[in-house]
Parts: sequence; structure tokens; C-alpha cells
Amino acid sequence: MLDANFMAKPYLSIIIPAYNEAKRLPLTLIDMDKRLSRVAYAYEILVMNDGSKDNTAEIARRMSGSIKNLKVVDNPVNRGKGAVVRDGMLIGRGNIRLFMDADNATTIDHFDKMTEYFKTDYDVVIGSRSVRGAKLDPPEPLYRQIPGKLGNIWIQILLLWGIWDTQCGFKAFSERAAEEIFSMMKITGWGFDVEALALAKQLGYKIKEIPVHWVNGEGSKVKASAYLKVLLETLKIRLWLWMRKYPINTVIRE
Repeated sequence: MLDANFMAKPYLSIIIPAYNEAKRLPLTLIDMDKRLSRVAYAYEILVMNDGSKDNTAEIARRMSGSIKNLKVVDNPVNRGKGAVVRDGMLIGRGNIRLFMDADNATTIDHFDKMTEYFKTDYDVVIGSRSVRGAKLDPPEPLYRQIPGKLGNIWIQILLLWGIWDTQCGFKAFSERAAEEIFSMMKITGWGFDVEALALAKQLGYKIKEIPVHWVNGEGSKVKASAYLKVLLETLKIRLWLWMRKYPINTVIRE
């Protein structure tokens, strides 16, 4: 259950999946609160605790007394990042629903660059570390860049031609797109980003990539095996689409 009462419908819902993030999450929330204090729109922050074995949920609940509009959704067991992001996207009530990483690799003020696209004909706007203008601080070592770039080629060929970074943990969806896409999703692991974007494309939603300043911090939860899992799940998504396992009809959105 949510730890605080709902306010009036917010413009922005921010979903933060968190697994064993007791050390990194507090600084992220403090920085977010500072940056959001300057915005004119209403917002909510949903920390989705994914069965953490440390005191992530306790710390987040404690901080809800000082961080504006912070709520905690506590899952007793670990279900996977994709599962809790999906829940957050469907629990959130904002006109725009954004998920971001607990390590604050991309700060919340990047959302300001997204709003202009939502005012036009885009329903999905995603952060990218691979388009012109993006900055990685520090740049990833070559041994991580190579499998990432090769994996992106695989993803583009199978599902998402023209999308250069499917795995950046900073993605925003309109309310309509979020509810339609995430209600269909099956992937609970790292491949959920690919599934969300593939469904968005299949449903006719326009996707925009924007450059981000990505700070590579310590304590990353992404292991080398995650690359292989994403590639296998990409193939699974492709097969599910061919086999019509998703309850969708391809449409052209105006």
C-alpha cells in the first residue's frame, strides 16, 4: 500500500525502481527534491521497493516526511525491475509518467527537455546516451561499449530500427501510452525497456530520443550477464509479436 495520501492529479509521476538502494537513494531523493522545488507543475514521486534485503523501504518511508510528494510502494519479494516499473507506471496518476534510476545517473531536470515533445505529437520520449549531444561522465570503458553497441544492432534489426539507446534508465510516457503499453507487458527483467518501446512502436506511438548527461556512478546493479538476457528477451518479444501474444492492433495515431 502507498505510504501517503494522494493529492490532486499531478502533471508528472516519477517512478524510481529500487533494489538494495539504501546508500544511493537518499542522495537521489534530496537532489530531486531540490531541483523540483523550482518547477511550476504538480508531481508525485513513487519509490518502488523491489523486495530489498537492506533497509531501502524504511529509509524511503522516513524521508517521505521531508521530501515533498514522496510515496513508497513496498514489494515484499524481489520481482525484477521490469515488474516494479510496470506497477509504478500503472499506479502513477500523472499526465506524464517517467521512470528513472535510483542512482540519479540522469537527473530529473532532463525532463524539462522532454516537455516540448509531449506538446507536439510524441507520446514516448526517452533519454539516450548514443545520440548527438549526449555526454557520459566518465565514458564507459571499451569492454562495456562494444557489447552494448553490438547488442543495440541486434535490437534494431529485430525490433527497433533507428533507436540508438534502448537501455537508458530515463524514459517518459504520456498517460495514454503508459496505461496502454504497460498493461500488456510480460518481461520482468532487464529487457522490459525493449518490450515497452517495441509495443509503443507496434501501437503507433511516436518515439523521440533526446541526449542526456549520464553520470556513471559506483555500485551498478547491471552485471555482464544482463547483456545476454536482454538479447534473449529481445528475441522472445519478436516471437511474441509474430505469434500475436499481445492483445494489440497496429494503428496509425494522429
